[in-house]
Amino acid sequence: MDNQEQTLLDQDGGVATLALNRPQKRNALSQQLRTEIVDRLKDLDEDESVQCVILTGIGSVFCAGFDRSELESEAMTRVFAESQEYHRRVYTFPKPLVAAINGPALGGGCDLAALCDVRIATESASFGQPQVRFGAAAAYDLMREILPEGAAREMCLTGRTYSAREALQLGLVTGVYEPDALMQNAREIAEAIASLPDPMARTAKQQFVASQPVLFQP
Repeated sequence: MDNQEQTLLDQDGGVATLALNRPQKRNALSQQLRTEIVDRLKDLDEDESVQCVILTGIGSVFCAGFDRSELESEAMTRVFAESQEYHRRVYTFPKPLVAAINGPALGGGCDLAALCDVRIATESASFGQPQVRFGAAAAYDLMREILPEGAAREMCLTGRTYSAREALQLGLVTGVYEPDALMQNAREIAEAIASLPDPMARTAKQQFVASQPVLFQP
């Protein structure tokens, strides 16, 4: 693992921003990065001043998926099995998550965006499950929760890439913005959530989690 932290955290009022910080690796989800995401979210859950979290990436890519170099050095099934806890923690995080998708979100990056409650994207963003092309299963159960069934099946069968505008039409994201406006709009959404009377935001998220299908179990 790298010694340097692979996430950046900033907090302003009731809103925290958690950024993936491996731009030289297209923010690929290394084991260290997955662990840091889980640890950061745990801390943010325990911080009563935080009402909403923005998740984004540093650089021009939101997240290119799992780190292929680790998949080459370890058994693929083992890596994915170890990632169950990471997926479950993000999926059930008890405060609202807003994804500010600043570029391509592919494979595990597409999944990470889908695990959030609200998703907005920049014009340069793209989405897909290209891992099916090298024999890794797509996250159909997760994608089916936010996409029409036909679109979810197509994405998971073809591995093709969808533009930000296509994602907007499908409901994968709720807004598409110019790059310099993305974080401002994410901030406005997060601040609107954070300004709700306590404990409205957390109660709403509890309802979301309670209604979700049970996924990512040990």
